Amino acid sequence: MHPEVSLLPATWRDFRSIYTLEKICFQRDAWPWIDVLAALTFPETVRIKAILQDQVVGFVFGDRRRWQKVGWVASIGVHPDLRRRGIGHLLLEACEEEIGTPRIRLALRPSNLGAKQLYLKAGYDEVDHWKRYYANGEDALIMEKIR
Repeated sequence: MHPEVSLLPATWRDFRSIYTLEKICFQRDAWPWIDVLAALTFPETVRIKAILQDQVVGFVFGDRRRWQKVGWVASIGVHPDLRRRGIGHLLLEACEEEIGTPRIRLALRPSNLGAKQLYLKAGYDEVDHWKRYYANGEDALIMEKIR
């Protein structure tokens, strides 16, 4: 992990850098610009950015659903050149803390083995599959952590 990485609240002013990073990280699965802007402006949304040398190198969006006592890690991304250095883990922990619900869920491609390993190490378990969730027809794996 880079000691120079800072985690800060993300705002609408970070739109361009986070949207660009979203496209780099997720390519065909990237959120449309309007969804990124919504995540950066809607109340109750958790939004955190990771900064390294004055550049946004990672982000996480979380969705609080307090009435259901569950939160969702909606999107988390780290620049491909900086993965496996602990930045994703820091973002995930910060998001979980800020969501503050007893259960936290997330969805990922079963083929995304790097992300799956991160979530397993962080205490998530597989709880469901959503059929044909992604545009190419791949299922989504739903994972949950109970705190």
